[in-house]
Amino acid sequence: MPESDLKIATKAIHAGQYPDPATGAIMTPVYLTSTYIQSEPGVHQGYDYSRSGNPTRTALEANLAGLEGGRHGLAFASGLAAENTLLHLLESGDHIVSARDVYGGTYRLFDRVWKQFGVSYTTVDATNLEDIRNAIQPNTKMVWLESPSNPLLTCTDIEGTVDLARATNAKVVVDNTFATPILQRPLELGADVVLHSVTKYLGGHSDVIGGALVTNDDELHEQLRFLQNATGSVPGPMDCFLVLRGTKTLSVRMKQHCENAMIIAEHLVSHPEVERVYYPGLKDNPSHAVACKQMEGFGGMVSVELNGDFERNRRFACSTKLFALAESLGGVESLINHPASMTHASIPKEERERGGLRDSLMRLSVGIEDPRDLIDDLDQAIARSKTGNVHVHNADVTQVGPDCRLNRAC
Repeated sequence: MPESDLKIATKAIHAGQYPDPATGAIMTPVYLTSTYIQSEPGVHQGYDYSRSGNPTRTALEANLAGLEGGRHGLAFASGLAAENTLLHLLESGDHIVSARDVYGGTYRLFDRVWKQFGVSYTTVDATNLEDIRNAIQPNTKMVWLESPSNPLLTCTDIEGTVDLARATNAKVVVDNTFATPILQRPLELGADVVLHSVTKYLGGHSDVIGGALVTNDDELHEQLRFLQNATGSVPGPMDCFLVLRGTKTLSVRMKQHCENAMIIAEHLVSHPEVERVYYPGLKDNPSHAVACKQMEGFGGMVSVELNGDFERNRRFACSTKLFALAESLGGVESLINHPASMTHASIPKEERERGGLRDSLMRLSVGIEDPRDLIDDLDQAIARSKTGNVHVHNADVTQVGPDCRLNRAC
């Protein structure tokens, strides 16, 4: 059966995966080698140096391309390494239109790295196609989206954005980290490049850092492959193996993430101490219609604000027991995060608030534990946050505890 005809859950296990021809091993070997024997100068079996190519990485790249329905996949040492490689396609004078609600590291890359080389950017409310249309300039080379976004979980009409970008031949880049290809495949909606932090759901076990780009554009792939090799931002073979292990269970994990997140979101909406819940699966969420149109599920991320000030919400973040206070997301275990001081601290406060990200917002990465236990944990943390009796996450209270040092700029 042609690989392209396989269903997504089957692709997650089999795309790009073949038994080892030397031994018949069903799992992709970890090729821990830096160099490869050549029969004569320049004549080899497809690999010469592991920065340029490694069989374990090749298997991962084929797997990710298959999942996204793309012809070409490229793996990187981190999500930001993938982003930075993509931005190397730009030149001084080029312009990016970016969703305002993006990962803080993406904003930092635009504002504090590439701006000094003459690449400008404009942030917009990407849920409004007119805002995107009005921001596109003759020199716009990329329209950069996150859908669902981080951390407000807004969804952008990808097909509508592609139609607008075609007017200036701008490339549409979609960060698909929160949705994963199980729930959304932007290439099928017309996007030029799909971006992933494979650290998150694709790896799925909080034990590996990585990034990926997937495209159907042959010429764009050749440019990116050159940059991947020239800049050297590649993952090691063990990292690739770990991500391949993760993608095999991606389909079943995402089903549980989505189910649990919906249960959590509906519970929080009904809680008298909760001011606002952000989740595209809720019918009154502004992004619900777009999410229904282009996604096959609503994901495992939920953001929430309790009644009261930042201090109340800070105590909430410090009081959970199952939801660990930590960076990152997408693992099997549940995490709680304070974006304004953690993942999005590099974005100036005024810019965060302009995009709707208030200091009181907390982001939940809902894991695959029993949802009843997760609800009990959130309920007790909400109660503690009201009384001020704060649970200590970590025995080292100089790091996390009653003072809850939410001040890292990761």
